[in-house]
Amino acid sequence: MTTLDLWPIGNCQVSALIDRAGRMVWGCVPRVDGDAMFSALVGGEKIDQGFWSIEMEDATSVTQEYWRNTPILITRHSDDMGNAVDVIDFCPRFRRQGRSYRPVAFVRIVRPVSGSPRIRVRLRPTRNWGEPCPADAGGSNHLRYRLRDMTMRLSTTAPPAMVAEERAFRIERPMHFFLGPDESFASDLTATIDDMLEQTADEWREWVRGLAVPLEWQDVVIRSAITLKLCQHEETGAIVAALTTSIPEHAHSGRNWDYRYCWVRDAYYTVQALNRLGALDVLEGYLEYLRNIVDSSRGGHIQPLYDVLGEARLEERSEPLLTGYRGMGPVRVGNQAYEQIQHDAYGQIVLCSVHAFFDQRLFRPSGREDFLALEKVGDRAWDNHNQPDAGLWELRTRQSVHTYSSAMCWAACDRLANAAGALGLEDRKAHWQGRADAIRATILASAWREDTNRLSATFSGDDLDASLIQLLDLRFLAPDDPKFLGTLAAVEQGLRRGSHMLRYATEDDFGLPETAFNVCTFWLIEALCATGRQADGRELFEEMLKRRTAAGLLSEDIDPVSGELWGNYPQTYSLVGMINCAAMLSLPWTAIR
Repeated sequence: MTTLDLWPIGNCQVSALIDRAGRMVWGCVPRVDGDAMFSALVGGEKIDQGFWSIEMEDATSVTQEYWRNTPILITRHSDDMGNAVDVIDFCPRFRRQGRSYRPVAFVRIVRPVSGSPRIRVRLRPTRNWGEPCPADAGGSNHLRYRLRDMTMRLSTTAPPAMVAEERAFRIERPMHFFLGPDESFASDLTATIDDMLEQTADEWREWVRGLAVPLEWQDVVIRSAITLKLCQHEETGAIVAALTTSIPEHAHSGRNWDYRYCWVRDAYYTVQALNRLGALDVLEGYLEYLRNIVDSSRGGHIQPLYDVLGEARLEERSEPLLTGYRGMGPVRVGNQAYEQIQHDAYGQIVLCSVHAFFDQRLFRPSGREDFLALEKVGDRAWDNHNQPDAGLWELRTRQSVHTYSSAMCWAACDRLANAAGALGLEDRKAHWQGRADAIRATILASAWREDTNRLSATFSGDDLDASLIQLLDLRFLAPDDPKFLGTLAAVEQGLRRGSHMLRYATEDDFGLPETAFNVCTFWLIEALCATGRQADGRELFEEMLKRRTAAGLLSEDIDPVSGELWGNYPQTYSLVGMINCAAMLSLPWTAIR
């Protein structure tokens, strides 16, 4: 049965997911939000297209692990007769001639380990979202595949005819496979690919070496950070919410969304977490992306999401050739949420951008012109702080004035005041602080419910929503504030299900939610620690770590009863939660002295 127990590889241009049998079952070209070349993950249970497998005959065991501190995967296939092969999977990424080399390419190296193993290669890409794409006639060392957006060439030291006809053959020496642009290799294929492997490993290990990781749970933090980096489209700096589309939030739910785009909200949380680790390259790339978004915005209006090139129109459609994850369609491409009004986006734009007014390590610190551009976003936050929107959970059929959105508008004004102070603009500091104070007073007057001793998720009702916990992280409320403690107690009592937290427990556009939202559990852990319940937080964190896939990752959602993962994968929110909680709970480095 198809599961989300998948291993991501990538190079910040393209990525692929590899299942426990060593098959590439998901991957898009020419970038993460492109056409699915490997579509088997959402092709249904009986799909015979959209994957790339390298199988060893009569194998009885498959084991997998990443090379240390890299997204390079090694899969060992073994049988009961002592035969074994290793398959090494990666996407090249390193510096070459002063530039970043990250081609639209997937590389596989097959190395015999013992015995006389025989392998069979099945490369069955798709195009146009599910249409089979057979190989064209190739040359003496390659096969060609004409996809929708580009032609890909498989250059290999294996016999091309044996690959094309999926015939088994003995492997007596390493075999190399480079599936990339339709260009010939000017140099020796074996030596070039082996060199790519070493340079890619060195590049990732050097990046990890620069991370300021906590003492405890270093493996958790490093793997989460690497995977978050894979979610960045390095060419523009955009950060996608997940690498997949249309993995249901729970079985037969119809809650199948395309997450291969840059949500301003999700990217904010990603940058915040990686900043704590000192990964400034992600911040700098994303700030460049944001500046282009702000420049292109109409009078400061910010959409909830854009594609990785900054395209604003993301019209949503269903693809009929693919029946969906486990046959649970539809498979959606695009996301209609781009049309929604979500006022929290203004706060997230400012929160990400303000860092650059203070951090002197950046190549390009922000100045007065950047501040003036951000003021347009702040004006929108001020104008809309008490207006209805779809909220951070993107409700499609109703709107309310959401406390979280309003608090993010407050944060936009509050942080603009801080930025103005850093620039010595005292009049603008007073202006923005006055607006922040006014929004704060509005929230406390409109959302506080004296009779239930808690803040409501909306101004008009008395709703529980896990996003209320984020008022602590925003510094809107202090951890010892009775208003926060009352709200936290109500949210935990109303939304916690064992070791997991729901987003909310009321009906939405699709009925009652059945799965918990993983990042909400991490928000709870952070709040428990901040309010003096460190032991409870640590216990809950350890429980969440047990829910990870073999690759050490989490998807968006989890069944609170069975523990099965659902929703798009790997999901940036969930990885951010693991990083933040590990940093908060870990013993200090001084503990080893």
